[in-house]
Amino acid sequence: MDVLLVDPLVPEALSWLQERHDVSYRPELGDDPIKLRSHTYKTRAIVLPPHVVVSREFLDFSPKLLLIARMQISSDNTDLEACARRQVRVVQARSATVRSNAEYLLYGLLMLYRRGMISALLGRQLAQVRMGRELAGSTVGLLGLAPVAHTLAPMLKAMGVRLLGYDPAVHHAAPIWDKLGVEPVSLPELLARSDAVSLQVVYAVRFRGWLNEHVLNHCKPGQLWVGVSRSSLFDPAALAHALTDGRIDACLLDGANPNFAAEGSPLFGIPNLHLTPRLGSHTREAKLRSSWYVAHRVHETLTPSTTRGDPGIRASDFALLDSLDIVGNDDPQSISPSQWGSLEPPRR
Repeated sequence: MDVLLVDPLVPEALSWLQERHDVSYRPELGDDPIKLRSHTYKTRAIVLPPHVVVSREFLDFSPKLLLIARMQISSDNTDLEACARRQVRVVQARSATVRSNAEYLLYGLLMLYRRGMISALLGRQLAQVRMGRELAGSTVGLLGLAPVAHTLAPMLKAMGVRLLGYDPAVHHAAPIWDKLGVEPVSLPELLARSDAVSLQVVYAVRFRGWLNEHVLNHCKPGQLWVGVSRSSLFDPAALAHALTDGRIDACLLDGANPNFAAEGSPLFGIPNLHLTPRLGSHTREAKLRSSWYVAHRVHETLTPSTTRGDPGIRASDFALLDSLDIVGNDDPQSISPSQWGSLEPPRR
């Protein structure tokens, strides 16, 4: 077969790909490594969910494989060096979830600033509901300048928020800070001055446990945290201490490792730690963008000599796809219904 889908595409993208290639949709293989290997033996391109790990051994069972595609970005589920040696292209829809994650972070900040909202919705009396505050006039620290921060920053600026920023990989004199209207500061200063912190650091192994007791000691008392970065950035014991001694009033993290706050962890049972199962990227629009991005990249990889001349792909489509991959222009308004079809979720 040409293409094996273990992670689904939206129906329109799936139909478009099926018109051009032999496509098999087998989502059950994601939980059966032995059967998955048997099906990848003659597969040229495969679309995998995040939990399926591509190792050197996996590639040994995939001699014809040209491309591995992911609908979500992750840094530790694919052996990139092994793929490079085998000349297997690795594609991730890097920018498809930028806007959805930025909106999730904004939602998280609004919710934590009004922590009495849930109590009120449960029917508790106003006298028992905790007093909230407004985002306008407050200071939010952007910890990490990943693409999602580029979308979140103007949202917060429009609401009257003062923005501080720190990224270990971005120099304080880089022009991007002025462009986003963010004041670059040191990490200790960001934590000491911010009423809330938005965490979107691009994860690397060297950052494991980076947010430890020494770093979190700088937190302004009563600080609020929201994040879409890997939970491995935190030292669990340090975060637990900060959540219970008043430094961090509440923390909302999306897509944390399943064991991050499980029984036996220092974070187990802490009531002001809120975890969600990767809801930031779980929108119809993000799924639509990532599906079409992956579908086109699969097609151009399997038919490299004819892709640009394919009458089913317009030059404007490639320009859009290139912008998605390079500069993070994932505004759903730039994708017209005539190009991509409806925003219906994938049918299983």
